[in-house]
Amino acid sequence: MDTDGLRLFVLAAEKLNISAAGRELGLAPAVASAKLAKLETALGADLLHRSTRKVSLSLEGSEFLPFAREMLAQEDAGRAALGLRQPQATGTLRFTAPSSFAQLYIAPLLPEFLTAHPGVSLDLRLSDKPFDLIEGSFDLALRNSALEDTSLKGRKLADDRRILCAAPSYLDQHGTPRVPDDLKAHQLIAFGGRKPRVLVGQQGQEGSFDPSGAACRLIVDDGSSQKQATRVGAGISVNSLWSVHEEIAQGTLLRVLPDYEVADRSVLWLVYPKANVLSAKVRVFMDFLLDRIGRAPVWEQRA
Repeated sequence: MDTDGLRLFVLAAEKLNISAAGRELGLAPAVASAKLAKLETALGADLLHRSTRKVSLSLEGSEFLPFAREMLAQEDAGRAALGLRQPQATGTLRFTAPSSFAQLYIAPLLPEFLTAHPGVSLDLRLSDKPFDLIEGSFDLALRNSALEDTSLKGRKLADDRRILCAAPSYLDQHGTPRVPDDLKAHQLIAFGGRKPRVLVGQQGQEGSFDPSGAACRLIVDDGSSQKQATRVGAGISVNSLWSVHEEIAQGTLLRVLPDYEVADRSVLWLVYPKANVLSAKVRVFMDFLLDRIGRAPVWEQRA
């Protein structure tokens, strides 16, 4: 299969502009259109819908796009293995991450990365509700959980310790829990649902943060909103240390049951589909995040 045609298709799919994709590859608009038409004829499918106003991916094009990216990554990896050329980091990288983490740690670094890698564009999807990597055709994702999906591979970015927090105003009004059983008498803020969370102490003792067995009048699905609700005294919540370490240092939040942490094996992972050969753009972005964030996580230095 003509890999030049594949590169043109991938660029056109990312830009939704055939002429712009062609210019990036040094092709005149008419030549680019003819090359795409030749690829579609070879595949027996229309990959792009064209009109006088816009270009859009067809259903077949959406389904074929991940495979086209994979074939190009395989070609680059093979050439690099033979020493024919060092693949350059180019193209659009689709990346998804929890919005709460991205706002604090990734967004401030983006100008530095984009300056260092002028051939790479970033298409970010940021939400505390995780996207499906395969269905969404993502190149890379940040996940803050135990890595259990066998269709994914990953590299550890950092530990994700989770602790209990409350505002000083809440503890002044309602008292401070001394043991996990005391939580039953408190207002608990739940994240995503009322599922109990196992707590483990420094000596191995166990307890539970159980919104279903306590007063729980607030459920949220956004980490930043949960932290803000906790800061203004709405109750006790479970938070990642990376999210609240500055507030704890400033005293606007206090650790509750400081000898306990949530025992959920949560880790910050950079994950990608197992079948994919790492393209240059994914590799440089992973290495960048590992160097700037994972090498010495600022939240662990203050713990």
